[in-house]
Amino acid sequence: MTYVIAEPCIDVLDRACVSVCPVDCIKEEEGVDRKLYIDPNECIDCGACEPECPVNAIFPEDSLPAEWAEYTQIEALWFTDRAAARAEVDRLKPR
Repeated sequence: MTYVIAEPCIDVLDRACVSVCPVDCIKEEEGVDRKLYIDPNECIDCGACEPECPVNAIFPEDSLPAEWAEYTQIEALWFTDRAAARAEVDRLKPR
């Protein structure tokens, strides 16, 4: 299992979660991305990031609210095709 960063992070990008991640698996391309992404292959499911998020955007994958279920795929997609992941974020929450 992994953690997922959902819609509340979009256009917030607080980064408090990044500083507490022991494996440095929370990423973004600064100035380009609208949200942060957790690498599902690197996340060790420690949960350190979840309480640090000021907008409650981080969830264990199996507890992700149904309305944000697509963010599980978007997280993984960003690590293989950033442009496609960004397009999905824009589709789900237009600018």
